[in-house]
Amino acid sequence: MGFFYMLKSRGVLDFEKDRDVTWDRIVAQGIKKHFVPNLTIGAPVIESLRKHTTAYLDCHLMVTNPLDYVDPMGKAGASGFTFHVEVSKENWQELVQKIKAKGMRPGVAVKPGTPIEEVYPLVEGENPVEMVLVMTVEPGFGGQKFMPETMEKVRVLRKKYPSLDIEVDGGLGPSTIDVAASAGANCIVAGSSVFGASEPGQVISLLRKSVQGAQQNN
Repeated sequence: MGFFYMLKSRGVLDFEKDRDVTWDRIVAQGIKKHFVPNLTIGAPVIESLRKHTTAYLDCHLMVTNPLDYVDPMGKAGASGFTFHVEVSKENWQELVQKIKAKGMRPGVAVKPGTPIEEVYPLVEGENPVEMVLVMTVEPGFGGQKFMPETMEKVRVLRKKYPSLDIEVDGGLGPSTIDVAASAGANCIVAGSSVFGASEPGQVISLLRKSVQGAQQNN
């Protein structure tokens, strides 16, 4: 454990303006209308980002056909590829194998209304995913309010899989980070709370300290 993710999604990273902001990783969220009611970025954005950074580019694909995106994302320079369990129950083994073959780290995401038990086979399989992303808002739009009831999923995962990377995404900021960190999340995705702040670096520092403190106490 110990990873900490920071992102600016559905926006434009200014590497000159934000170069002193010490995020650890950049998350790009690819969304297709068939899965959520919004449309956003894909492989061309990853390719453009890769030209400007050597950072870990973690791609969260909110699409109904994630297999179709593995090759483009791998070629574009993605580091991680996270797909949704809701659309991959029948072919997740093939998907994970293909993601790894393209040199990316596989993760699986779960929406707020999906039982956490649905990811167990993917974590315990012969060729498992390496991260579980618990959505703490309904996917599709930024700026939503954090759903505290989703923390039970995080607590269950942390108890069942002590060394698993558990990511949370949605409504994370100074007022919600402590509950997420104490539940066992070690990978934090934050967008609006960081890039809407006058001092993004200070917000990132606060979030990171909360996660590190929770890990030291467990």
